[in-house]
Amino acid sequence: MALTGKTAIVTGAAGGIGLAIAQRFLHDGARVMIADVDHEKGEKAERDLAKLGKVQFVKADVGKRLDIHNLVAATIDAFGDIDILVNNAGIVHGADFLDLKEEDFDRVLQVNLKGSFLAGQAVARYMVEKVGNGGSPGSIINMSSINAVVAIANQLPYSVSKGGVNQLTRVMALSLAPYGIRVNAIGPGSIMTDMLSSVNNDPEAKNRILSRTPMGRVGEPSEIAAIAAFLASDDASYITGQTIYADGGRLPLNYTVPVKGA
Repeated sequence: MALTGKTAIVTGAAGGIGLAIAQRFLHDGARVMIADVDHEKGEKAERDLAKLGKVQFVKADVGKRLDIHNLVAATIDAFGDIDILVNNAGIVHGADFLDLKEEDFDRVLQVNLKGSFLAGQAVARYMVEKVGNGGSPGSIINMSSINAVVAIANQLPYSVSKGGVNQLTRVMALSLAPYGIRVNAIGPGSIMTDMLSSVNNDPEAKNRILSRTPMGRVGEPSEIAAIAAFLASDDASYITGQTIYADGGRLPLNYTVPVKGA
């Protein structure tokens, strides 16, 4: 298994893409610390994942430095090491540009962008020290989005935060390359998570998504998890500073495509 002996932290892992990544990492042999602000869902995820391997849950708000400190400390206490970090925690807030409140803008950026910075810096400091003591370097994976490139008018803070994540990824990669630490990002398109579940009950909304997706379907969380598993493994040993988009062909498209059955 590609991740045997590795220890990973996955934030926002109580559901959706984060949970799928935790499942895949465990399947590939890693020990996994899952973090989330939702204590109840996080504990349930821990119970559900325990049958796959060594996993623990820590409640953490990634936008708070103390929570990140405690998360890193808990992971080292539980598993003795950190080899992989997946900055997956993220939130959205919809509002027209003219109506967007400052506090909502700040709230989204604190989780999506500042959280990736805080966790990335804390884990990178540990990894750099480990490399200095003769240990192996690690891999950091940030969760971006196609909305880092394209825009949705009523999703300003989300789009801005993901654009920032892309640049954060590049800067982190350059800064940490001398230590052998790789930093990459994943940019999902439309993925069937709770954020998108309402689409299933709205044929018009679903058709809009499919009309801009050449592959003609919504992606699955497991497909994003597969990319994370690759980036975390030694198979990606010469890849750093990149954002891999998994969007069914949406970004290259400059028109709409026919929707089957529509």
